Amino acid sequence: MVKAHHRPIIIITSNNEKELPDAFLRRCFFHYIRFPDKATMERIIAVHYPNLKKRLLAEALEAFFEIRDVPGLKKRPSTSELLDWIKLLVAEDIPPEALRGDQHKLIPPLYGALLKNEQDVHLFERLLFMSRRKKD
Repeated sequence: MVKAHHRPIIIITSNNEKELPDAFLRRCFFHYIRFPDKATMERIIAVHYPNLKKRLLAEALEAFFEIRDVPGLKKRPSTSELLDWIKLLVAEDIPPEALRGDQHKLIPPLYGALLKNEQDVHLFERLLFMSRRKKD
């Protein structure tokens, strides 16, 4: 028989996609981790893509955080979606200019890697359509 000298500490992570029972939550200590800012996200990306061109990184991060800020998204893109998107951008040799937000708010290429919810895709497309109409 194994007997602990100290009470064990168990760490459980959650992305809040499913509700956990109240009886379980009462026994938990919570530590919320804020979503990474751009500087932290750059360091995360550098671990996965150390040779990524600086301009592509800058434009991808700008587009990513603009999409995350779209009000009403059901599931905002996370770090894993950003890493997947960058992988696709590199594989398809997408130039940094194609991601630039000053092109009348064009939908970024391969945005399906970022938005994983059909409702969010429709919302995003509607908002972009409305912003184009206001500029015309």
